[in-house]
This record gives sequence, structure tokens and C-alpha cells, in this order.
Amino acid sequence: MSYSEPIALGGQMDLEQVATAASVEPRATTETQFIERLKRGDAAAFEVLVAERSGEIYGLLYRLTENSEEARDLTQETFLRAFQSIEHFRGDADLRTWIYRIAINQARNRWRWWRRRRRDSTVSLDSSDERGGKPLTNALPADRGNTPEQDTLAHEREGVLRAALLTLGRAYRETVILRDIEGLSYEEVAATLGISIGTVKSRLARGRSELRRKLEGSL
Repeated sequence: MSYSEPIALGGQMDLEQVATAASVEPRATTETQFIERLKRGDAAAFEVLVAERSGEIYGLLYRLTENSEEARDLTQETFLRAFQSIEHFRGDADLRTWIYRIAINQARNRWRWWRRRRRDSTVSLDSSDERGGKPLTNALPADRGNTPEQDTLAHEREGVLRAALLTLGRAYRETVILRDIEGLSYEEVAATLGISIGTVKSRLARGRSELRRKLEGSL
């Protein structure tokens, strides 16, 4: 079974910008030196980190929550937690993966918070069957036309995919988004979620299978 083919999105998601940087300090130092600056509490280095990573972190959180306000709040919480925890960064993963891990944990904490208040909008992981299935490819065929009708269709397809993603169990949704939309490698997904590569592939196969099944009835 091949797990490497990503979901084909029908257009670019129009996500809000969380932070705008008038200027971004050139990364002239090495990654290690940059991390050392962060650990020393260098405000300029932290501003660079936020400017470079806030957009993609917001995008990840928006896809996980489908709520722009929640994604914005969680992005701020992610970087606040990163600032508070950077001195404990051990380098067992790269800095990008470490921040993704914090973002995922913040989203999980918010999900638990809502669940305790009887606002559970996810599907139980046990509600899906155990089929593996083929990797999800071309679920939403790319539309390269530039006419208003084609643009509208692409936007509608994108909305269908985003809605379908929200119906997946949280563990599968996280894995599919990290691998197929964010483009992380299996190793990076495993490090971000704290699971083995084998578990990544298993969740990816099941998540794609469930997503394909849901999309077949919507498109």
C-alpha cells in the first residue's frame, strides 16, 4: 500500500494573516545559534520566529477548528507557550516540528474544554470501521480554469473537503492535515504527534479511506 500521495485541494485556502511583519530580520545565524538567542529571551529573535511561523501555524489551527477566531486565539497561545517553554527545548525535533507539536496540544486542550461543556462537534474514533483503503488522491480534482464559474466551483469543492475533514475523528484529522495539507514528512508527523511512523501510516490510511467515503456522497 502506498501512503505518499497527498489530498488534492481544489484551490488555495483563503486564510487570515495573524501577524504582519514590517520587516523580518535576516536569518544570518545557524539554527542552533537562533535557538540559543530564543533561550536567552532575545525579543528580536522571538519576533522573527512569530513572523516566520505564525501564518502556517494559524493555517494548521484553522483547518483543525474551522473557526477563525479560535484559530487566532490558539495561535497566540501557541507562541506564548513556545516563549515560556523554549528553555526546555532539547532539540530532539527541529524547531518547526516542536512548534507544530505545541499547536496540536493547544488545539487538543481547547477541544477537551469544549467537550466538557457539551459542545462536542467531533465523531468518536470508534464510530468508523477498520478498513484501510487506498490513499486518498485527487479527491478534489484541481481546477485550473480562471472563469468565475470555475473559481466558484473550486471554492465549493474546497468547502466540502474542509467540512468532511471536521467529521473525522480527531486523531485521523490531525494526521491527514499534517501529512496531506501541511506536507510534513512521516517522521515529522510522528514527532509532532508523539507516535510511531507505523501508527502515522495506519491513521493516514484510515483517515483517507473515511474521507474518501464521505466525499463520494458529497461531490
